[in-house]
Amino acid sequence: MKNKQPEDDLLALIALMRAEIGTLTGRVSQLEHGLDERASAGRAEIGEETLLAISAAVAAFLGVPARIRQVRVVHSKVWAQVGRIGVHASHRLN
Repeated sequence: MKNKQPEDDLLALIALMRAEIGTLTGRVSQLEHGLDERASAGRAEIGEETLLAISAAVAAFLGVPARIRQVRVVHSKVWAQVGRIGVHASHRLN
């Protein structure tokens, strides 16, 4: 008869991992819900450091200092998709 201990240990580890994944999924859902509430309430605050970084990036791109009038937090899947397309297009296939 084979030793069942390694198989039992593996099954216990899989059960533990499933429980952990369930916990993490719940936490991510809570965080996403909180972000959705903040975005819909219009209370998404952008810190001074972030504004300075945006200002520096715009100035570097344009070559001259620019006045930033408005910054909005936008949640869009299109933005992420365009980023992924750029990454995929940068890889050489041949």
